[in-house]
Amino acid sequence: MNTPICDFVQRYAARDPVRLHMPGHKGKTFLGCEPLDVTEIDGAGNLYATDGIIADSEANASRLFACPTFYSAEGSSLCIRAMLLLARQITGRSAVLAARNVHKAFLSAAALLDLDVRWLHPQPDEAYQSCTVTPQALEKALLAVRPGAVYLTSPDYLGNLADVAAIAQVCHRHGVLLLVDNAHGAYLHFLPQPLHPMDLGADLCCDSAHKTLPVLTGGAYLHASPRLGLSAQQVKDALALFGSSSPSYLILQSLDRANPYLETYPDRLAAFLPHVSALKNELADRGFRLCGSEPLKLTVRPKPFGYTGDALADVLTAENIFCELHDPDHLVCMLTPENSAELPRLQKALSTLPRRAPLTETPPAYCVPQQAVSVREACLAPQEVLPTERCVGRIAASVSVTCPPAVPIVLCGERIDAQAAERLLYFGVKTCAVVREA
Repeated sequence: MNTPICDFVQRYAARDPVRLHMPGHKGKTFLGCEPLDVTEIDGAGNLYATDGIIADSEANASRLFACPTFYSAEGSSLCIRAMLLLARQITGRSAVLAARNVHKAFLSAAALLDLDVRWLHPQPDEAYQSCTVTPQALEKALLAVRPGAVYLTSPDYLGNLADVAAIAQVCHRHGVLLLVDNAHGAYLHFLPQPLHPMDLGADLCCDSAHKTLPVLTGGAYLHASPRLGLSAQQVKDALALFGSSSPSYLILQSLDRANPYLETYPDRLAAFLPHVSALKNELADRGFRLCGSEPLKLTVRPKPFGYTGDALADVLTAENIFCELHDPDHLVCMLTPENSAELPRLQKALSTLPRRAPLTETPPAYCVPQQAVSVREACLAPQEVLPTERCVGRIAASVSVTCPPAVPIVLCGERIDAQAAERLLYFGVKTCAVVREA
């Protein structure tokens, strides 16, 4: 498979040109990558155009994913905003029914687009671990509200996969679009049995290529189902509305270079998966409690083994191993075939730990917050930052007040009660932005 973006930039750099254009480093080496860092010069294409070398590279990605695929140099955050705009344009409806475990980019989009967000809350036994949406629960919710779209995060941060295929059937039966934040699951299309949301019936979907594929940070995909009949220009315009007019050509080259890699990726992935399964089985046999069904994510709930997630992360750090996330209740490791030679080090670090008496402290119970004003109204209101214990009774104003790793305790426009403040403090949130009172 050809790499039109990489080929153009390398030919240009090889000419040792006099660069009387941006960027200001002029191709001189400071970090080492500058000769390949260019801008929209003649022939370099434009990320938001439907022709040129970037569009040619996106056509390669579209063939790999078997659906129209578009690049983002600003991660899935840009794609999430574009998805929600497209859903509103297609349906003409501002209401979105969303599972509670959303990324903060969803909230910023809700504020910018003035969306009427209706929440699907987690089950009582899930607390902050996940937000399972069953087809039955969705069917019931859609009888009470008619949104333009249903919005899921799958996989979630802990590696839980939604039943996208069944949920898509429910959505389409009700004439509702299904949008999926698949930021952690770009690789799912390449499994022996594909589990990518676009393979399972989603209408719009974003992938953070950089999270699980060999792509530079910021590289992402926006996928659109051919069923929608969207033109490439419509999708590009949605991305352009929120995106920078100066996308990184280093990131675009990385996405371009990933295409030939992905041609042989299924074999590489199939060879790696048994080693991950063996590691998970060994840890489970030793008494570690694992959660999540995502094949390439290792999520440990270590308290029954006598450790917090933070303590387990310290053990790994001492062995020069760095995890994706740790908090009092979880340790999350994201694995790819590029870790093949390193799995034994992770296995040794965890399997040699002595078992201790179980830790019994659990997170405070999840409660559904009271919606006081819309996301947009709270986001645009005058704000002040206060210590969390002084925020009881106030309306949250920040779109980034979340509860790692999954379900936000309180969101923009919701009232912070005493229970919410207690939960925020449990997770180390010591200050909150709240709507300033008159």
